[in-house]
Amino acid sequence: MYTLSQINIFPVKSLGGISLPSAQVARRGLQYDRRWMLVDPDGRFVSQRELPEMALLTTSLSERHLVVSRKNDPLDNVRIPLQPDVDSMMPLRVGIWSDRCGARLHESDINNWFSDRLKSPLRLVHMPETTRRRADGRYAPSGQFVSFADGYPFLLIGQASLDDLNNRLATPLPMDRFRPNFVFTGGHAFEEDGWGDFFIGDIPFRCVKPCARCIIPTIDQQTAQRAAEPLKTFATFRKRNNKILFGQNVIWTGEGDGRVHVGTNIKVAGESRKAAS
Repeated sequence: MYTLSQINIFPVKSLGGISLPSAQVARRGLQYDRRWMLVDPDGRFVSQRELPEMALLTTSLSERHLVVSRKNDPLDNVRIPLQPDVDSMMPLRVGIWSDRCGARLHESDINNWFSDRLKSPLRLVHMPETTRRRADGRYAPSGQFVSFADGYPFLLIGQASLDDLNNRLATPLPMDRFRPNFVFTGGHAFEEDGWGDFFIGDIPFRCVKPCARCIIPTIDQQTAQRAAEPLKTFATFRKRNNKILFGQNVIWTGEGDGRVHVGTNIKVAGESRKAAS
């Protein structure tokens, strides 16, 4: 009834993403997903909310590097080690919303590349495996961790839900506006609102909270231009407690190693008891 149709990672928080045929599942999210982040001189994270031009920086994976390029000039790029020598990197405490956690600072050449392209004083940080940033404890159970994502390790959206939205819009929007890790086909629009425990193949997950959307979905990921949609239309039918809800925040409930693959069937094991907020 349901099939995993997309797997996406966003290695640097708020930069362009990468679609993959399969991905390794870890407690804090998919491998390489949001393991890097740009911060201001005070160590606070920056995103497309403040710098929409971040959408114009794309990411790709080579054998040993994360490659970040300018969308309109792919030859203008910077290469970042996928497995940096964290012991040689300066430790830094960074802020993501109300959280503070440990990170490691990349070298000045990398930081200068981002600062020059985004015309703002920025530094790139990496999350080492030793960092244990708790997922939002109001909804995620104890022992759940997250990368530099806003609050939870995975985001799930049904293709039927986007199709329903697009049927209400004058100009349809692509899924990249919403930055999901998992997209599935099958079922009805917004059916994921009622999901609790589910399996992608034999890998167990749990929906824990609807995703409250910020202004990033109003930013065209190809041009970095802002518009009123889709939040204007969402407000007419997806607003709860003064928040726009679209997609489900998800945790992994398994142990050991796991890998997910596009084309795998999804089985929903139980309805969610979460409250929309």
